[in-house]
Amino acid sequence: MKNYFLFLALILLTATCKPKDKQKEVIEPDPTTVVNPLKEGKVEIITKSMEFFSADTLYSGWNTLFYENQSQEVHFVLMDLYPDGKDISNTRNELLPPFDEGMKQIMQGNMDKAMEAFNEIPEWYFQVKFMGGTGLISPKHTAKSTIYLEPGLYTMECYVKMFNGEWHTSHGMLKQIIVKEEATEMEPPTASISVDISSTDGLVVHDSITSGKQTFQTNFIDQKIYEHFVGHDVNLVRYEDGADLDSLIQWMSWMNPKGLITPSPEGFTFLGGMNNLSAGEKGFFEADLSPGNYVLISEVPAANEKKLIYNFSITP
Repeated sequence: MKNYFLFLALILLTATCKPKDKQKEVIEPDPTTVVNPLKEGKVEIITKSMEFFSADTLYSGWNTLFYENQSQEVHFVLMDLYPDGKDISNTRNELLPPFDEGMKQIMQGNMDKAMEAFNEIPEWYFQVKFMGGTGLISPKHTAKSTIYLEPGLYTMECYVKMFNGEWHTSHGMLKQIIVKEEATEMEPPTASISVDISSTDGLVVHDSITSGKQTFQTNFIDQKIYEHFVGHDVNLVRYEDGADLDSLIQWMSWMNPKGLITPSPEGFTFLGGMNNLSAGEKGFFEADLSPGNYVLISEVPAANEKKLIYNFSITP
């Protein structure tokens, strides 16, 4: 029995002397060091089919849109600042129906009935302020554009047409975005190429365009509403030798039954650009240019007659 108590005492002594496990120290992250891409002005947008995957709330000020088109069709991003009291429900209930009916009539060859439908476009639509976005971007490509966003309620849209003439907006490419008062920390990028665009002089490029990564600054000298109910923009397109430029010019007008529709014309790759902005405003877009043939073109009817097309080539 004596040996038993001695053995028990040794066990207790060992347990008492055993060092306690050190508790793991939990380090809380410093909120001042947490990186917020949206606060930095970095906005990621992805399309896999007929939708926009992106944040629902953005900061005002300068923002760079990284638009990855993972789908099988050409798309773009256009940011529409809505007038007070209007939101995405007004678009779905009041704006899309006349545009849907008008395009249906165009596809059937009934232009007079199409114009009757377009006459039902609500008056508030002409108060929408287009705040830029990306130009047209081909499947499996990424567009990068920098725009200035005012606080307010927006819709993000793409109105390219499906093979049957129906709008992408009517198939899900319409997303409501809130841009809050708090601004990003972003400053506008430094441009390597300056491009003026106007309804009088068309597209005017002020710098030589060379290979490599280039940042285009687009200066909207003026803006007007053309016969297709929107204004001018800038799209960068690469084209293969022998590609028919006239087919591209015709395709750039959605009022053409075969315009802005799937499939896009053969031999052309859309590399982004700057969507509609108001007079006096500017935006930026980036592109990595390799030797080949290119064109800057606006998405308007008869861009060549309006001087809204600019051809250039980059030699090896």
